[in-house]
Amino acid sequence: MILLALETSCDETSAAVVRDGMVLSNATSSQIQLHAEYGGVVPELAAREHLRNLIPVVQTALRDAGVQPGQLDAVAATQGPGLPMALLVGFKAAQAVAFALRKPFVGINHHEAHLYSPWISTSKVLPASCRQNNSVCQQDAGSTLGFVDFGSFQPNVSLIVSGGHTMLVLVESELKHRVLGSTVDDAAGECFDKTGKLMGLPYPAGPEIDRLAEQGNPKTFDFPRPLLNDPGDDFSFSGLKTSVRYFLRDHPGILDDAQRVRDLCASIQAAIVEVLVKKTIRAAKRNHVRCVTASGGVACNRALRRELVRACEREGFMLQLAEKSLCTDNAAMIGILAERKFVQQIPASTFDEEIKPGWVLA
Repeated sequence: MILLALETSCDETSAAVVRDGMVLSNATSSQIQLHAEYGGVVPELAAREHLRNLIPVVQTALRDAGVQPGQLDAVAATQGPGLPMALLVGFKAAQAVAFALRKPFVGINHHEAHLYSPWISTSKVLPASCRQNNSVCQQDAGSTLGFVDFGSFQPNVSLIVSGGHTMLVLVESELKHRVLGSTVDDAAGECFDKTGKLMGLPYPAGPEIDRLAEQGNPKTFDFPRPLLNDPGDDFSFSGLKTSVRYFLRDHPGILDDAQRVRDLCASIQAAIVEVLVKKTIRAAKRNHVRCVTASGGVACNRALRRELVRACEREGFMLQLAEKSLCTDNAAMIGILAERKFVQQIPASTFDEEIKPGWVLA
């Protein structure tokens, strides 16, 4: 099967070509610079930019994969959750391609795709000539191909964490999962970005906090760890954001000291990371799984990755982290999940199906 996948749920336009468990290409156009002026994603601008970028991105993905449109066997796109107008661009475009080619189409839950992104690797690659000839080559060439290692797939507790969502999911088997908990207010990535904005850091502030925190002392300031000791699996980060706001109000000169800013970033990051790691490990223990996975944009954070490694080594858990290039929104994970659904003969979507901007992961 050769499948084209599109992802336009927020501010990244992405297209990928997947064949038999391998990602032949994954082209993405980011809108970070466009939205930086406003300190956050502007939905209408995001939708317009998707319209501008979608055709070039799809053309790049097909070219990199060495695939012609007539060779496609199926098409997939993110159906939700996400920004409604942004979702609409990719979803309707994918439906149109599938309809024109008379090929099956499937809409994919963005959160569900994140669940399987930790099992996609880009450490093995094939030259384009080999992909076109449907053969296997041993030599390396670039880094555009991913492969899926479902052979080592295990029941796991998955942490999905980004600017728009923070949740824990129990994955009992492939395509069988249930949500254990999610955020009751702000997502972890939103907390990173909004506290960074309070400090005057550039958008997106999450990566900037990560960078500055590497040279800061996480024990300098003691910020609250919301719901850390709550027995449930839900998250809450609005209180931490408010605490930082009042801290900055009560310490007006702190932002003038570069080292104090680094310490502040490290302290905020430590509070967020401790909550994420401890609640993830606690959920894994309670559900008697021996594997933990993490994905989503915040899973790029170096402190989070380090602390997850340490916690899993200490508890004897297997840890599967999504590669950083696949943590942010991308079509590769959409395509991989769509292919698995076709392989397991899950019915295709209808061509008149609509987007689901508030789609809840079952």
